[in-house]
Amino acid sequence: MAFKGALIIDTEKCKGCGVCITGCPNECIALSKHVNAKGYNYLEQVKEESCIGCANCAVICPDGVIEVYRAKE
Repeated sequence: MAFKGALIIDTEKCKGCGVCITGCPNECIALSKHVNAKGYNYLEQVKEESCIGCANCAVICPDGVIEVYRAKE
């Protein structure tokens, strides 16, 4: 059974450290070309269809700015 994930990212609190990117097995997330109010390139979900909701990104995020939701397809 396949799972589909959805991310909610607090872009204003994200520092753009990129630690979460290394934890994503499907390379679904990347740093945005845009910046938040603090001047950081924030995280964004780039391949929504590939996200399996594993929550590796949320677990590894040092600032806790990522929420992961998982649903059966």
